[in-house]
Amino acid sequence: MHDDILIYGANGYTAGLIIERAVASGATPVLAGRTEATLRPLAERAGLALRVFPVDDAYAVASNLHDIGVVINCAGPFVRTATCLAAGCVRTGAHYLDITGEIDVFEDLARMDHAAAAAGVMLMPGVGFDVVPSDCLAAHLKRRLPDATRLTLAFRALGSPSHGTATTMIENLHRGSRIRADGRIIAAPAGFAQRNIDFGRGPVPAMCIAWGDVATAYHSTGIPDIAVYMAAPQPLRWISQAASALPGVTGSAMVRKVLQRIVDAGPAGPDAAARRRGRSLLWGEVRNGADKTAAARIETPEGYALTAITAWDIACRVASSGVARPGFRTPSMVLGADYILGIAGATRTEL
Repeated sequence: MHDDILIYGANGYTAGLIIERAVASGATPVLAGRTEATLRPLAERAGLALRVFPVDDAYAVASNLHDIGVVINCAGPFVRTATCLAAGCVRTGAHYLDITGEIDVFEDLARMDHAAAAAGVMLMPGVGFDVVPSDCLAAHLKRRLPDATRLTLAFRALGSPSHGTATTMIENLHRGSRIRADGRIIAAPAGFAQRNIDFGRGPVPAMCIAWGDVATAYHSTGIPDIAVYMAAPQPLRWISQAASALPGVTGSAMVRKVLQRIVDAGPAGPDAAARRRGRSLLWGEVRNGADKTAAARIETPEGYALTAITAWDIACRVASSGVARPGFRTPSMVLGADYILGIAGATRTEL
């Protein structure tokens, strides 16, 4: 069952949650990555097939995907892996999914739209917490206010990040924020915009960040002005502003190495109890030229738990039910604005 789904970066924290869910459903996905020493024990414990290959070797990628129907890329930072694997999928006819939230990855894959469509391949990055619930929220708000010209999204994660997420944050700390203005993605200082947002449990401080929806929400809705906020305590807002003011320092190899050591000393990610307790809260608002607005909130399970659910569910749908639409796609473009409401524990509140 589903033995033509390949999970790349299978030794990662989030990949492990996806594999656990797949095996529990009776599926037998193929596990893959670049380091056999870490992957083989995992594959043997789960009784799953294993393939070892680097993503920067086009021949190796193509030869290992020739009999694969769907790839789930879990190997971040995705800016290093996504385009290579996606190109291999286009060459071999496999559909490509990943769990990224990196703006550059979304835009790089969007530029592969025509090649993918011609090959009959769907490229759908962001099938986890990044960006399924927020993309569904954006599409829903566009549905409520079809002539919207401005979209603001925000999220509050009641939980801690995994090693992979923290590593991506460290690598991008000095790059500041980004927004979309008049359809173009532009740079902005980290934390340059701050506001209080009520996610349903009272207003909390939030800061503008470079989040995947700056890329994907435009493709999903066509809204030209987009900003994304994240709930953040004062120390994190200060650090972000300092990082933006001193990019040469925070972007240095020495500082990144120190921060990475701190991350590596902690747990790989939230444990099962923390994932059960955690929740993800999202808020969104659209505004049109006449200053009319529409807003809504979404609440979902904890982010990593949600990623395991949606990534595996979407992979299965693509592999077996013919939902794939060739070319670059966002989750809401294929599955609709209400897809998130089909996930147990997810709710939407109109404002």
